[in-house]
Amino acid sequence: MIDAHSSAPDHLPFFITAPGGTDVLMIIAAVTLLAAVLLAGIVFLTLHSLPERLAHKGQKMQFELVAVLCLLALFTHMHLFWVAALLLAFIDLPDFLAPLNRIARASEKLADLPPPPEPDRMAPPHSAAPTATTGA
Repeated sequence: MIDAHSSAPDHLPFFITAPGGTDVLMIIAAVTLLAAVLLAGIVFLTLHSLPERLAHKGQKMQFELVAVLCLLALFTHMHLFWVAALLLAFIDLPDFLAPLNRIARASEKLADLPPPPEPDRMAPPHSAAPTATTGA
């Protein structure tokens, strides 16, 4: 048994360690602090990515806009960007392009114009035409 100092009380609390002993309470506090910081980070990042997960089912343009707003909110710490991304993720944007394309096709049909050629899906968009070399 370790001899206590003469001015120490007879009964010491459990968290007082003997000189040279392991401080169990400090180890428990350090593990608890580390777990709390990791858990808070996971909760923060999960909450932060909520608008992106909600907008994932929507249109590609809407998803990209929500993702950019979330990144701006993350790196600038302006919560307005995150709120805007969350609101945009909940709103279904109407498709304005499809009716306009139908109107254009109907107008071309009324004017007896040939339909525009379909873009070749297999060719790269800006490829040069291949040149044929003849060996004579």
